[in-house]
This record gives sequence, C-alpha cells and structure tokens, in this order.
Amino acid sequence: MNIRALFEPSVAELQPVEIDLSAANERMLGVDLDNRNAFEAFIRNEIASGGGRCGIGGYLEDRVVYRRSAHYETQESPRSVHLGIDIWLAAGTPVFVPMDGMIHSCAINAAYGDYGGTIIIEHHVEGQPIYSLYGHLSHESVSRWQVGDSIRRGSSLGELGHWEENGNWPPHLHFQLIRDLEGKQGDYPGVCRVEDLEHYSQNCPNPAAWIV
Repeated sequence: MNIRALFEPSVAELQPVEIDLSAANERMLGVDLDNRNAFEAFIRNEIASGGGRCGIGGYLEDRVVYRRSAHYETQESPRSVHLGIDIWLAAGTPVFVPMDGMIHSCAINAAYGDYGGTIIIEHHVEGQPIYSLYGHLSHESVSRWQVGDSIRRGSSLGELGHWEENGNWPPHLHFQLIRDLEGKQGDYPGVCRVEDLEHYSQNCPNPAAWIV
C-alpha cells in the first residue's frame, strides 16, 4: 500500500511518545480527568517527559479514562477497550488523507466524551472495502464534505478540534480502521466492552501500518 502521512511533519518525524491511559500508568493517579486543564497538562507532560513532539497509542488498550463519561456505560458493563490509535497534537493541526477514497459519512457526535467532529472514508484495498474513521475533528472540517465526495491521497481532510467541539478531550485524532460498518453512518464504536473484544478486534484491525 502507498500510504501518505496523516500529518506534516509525519508522526515518525515528530518522535511520538507512547501515551498510556490504562490503570497501569501510575502517573495518572490523582489526575482529575474531568478538569480540562489537568487532563491536558497530563498529556503534555507525558509527551515532554518522553522527549517527543506528539503522543500516540491506545490500540486495544483497556482504559480507565472512560469512567469520566456516561457515554461509555451500558446496562451490562462499561465500554473501556480502545479500538483505534490516538495521536495527540494541538488543536488546529491539519489532517491529511492516507489513501484515495470516498466520503462515506460525516457527523457531529456531540455527547460528552464522544468523537465530536467525525468523518468516515471508504477505501478499497485489493478489491475489498475498508473504512477509515477520523474522530475529534473541528466542526468546520466536517462541514466541508458531502457523502459521496471523492477524496485523493494527500488531500487535506480537516483540522483537529478544540475541547468545545471534539467531545471534551485534549486535542487529538482518533484514527480507526473498520472492515464492516454494520449499517452505521457517521459513527462507529471506538471503544468496546471487554466481553465484545473478540468481535471488534477482528472488525477493527490495528491501524498502525496506516500511520507514517
């Protein structure tokens, strides 16, 4: 596959630092994740202490951070396993399209802790469809596109959103691959229950190869 970098400079050039949002990261203890300044300071400190210029990580990570939002509660058990990769960069950072595709759907998923601005692109690899999901974009980014628009590899997709429009998160891109959208439009779970991990890990392959 001929993949174009999601950002300029590329993630590799930004010397990414792994960000751990699981219970195993003792540095999260005592951080008030409902406090915007505290949460963002934690992310920035993790990046700075690792000597990088962006943060990255989270595929299939069982995270404690979702406890702050009722959006991840279910009647059976909470959703906590992250199905994409997060790339932590400043609000307003441009995002580029890694492969040719078509805009499948767009939405503003505005619930506290949700994606905020969301775009899903349909691609075809070796004759098979696969979808890339971009969460936590600005609302203006979403407004640029219509369902069915063609989009070329290397085109500007949009920019990372601020807290107020990205689901109330420190600015970052949630990037996820999906084999079967299961009829959904402008949305697909980015977090699943532990009990559902077998299904979702098969349907949402590791997107690391698309992040260069």
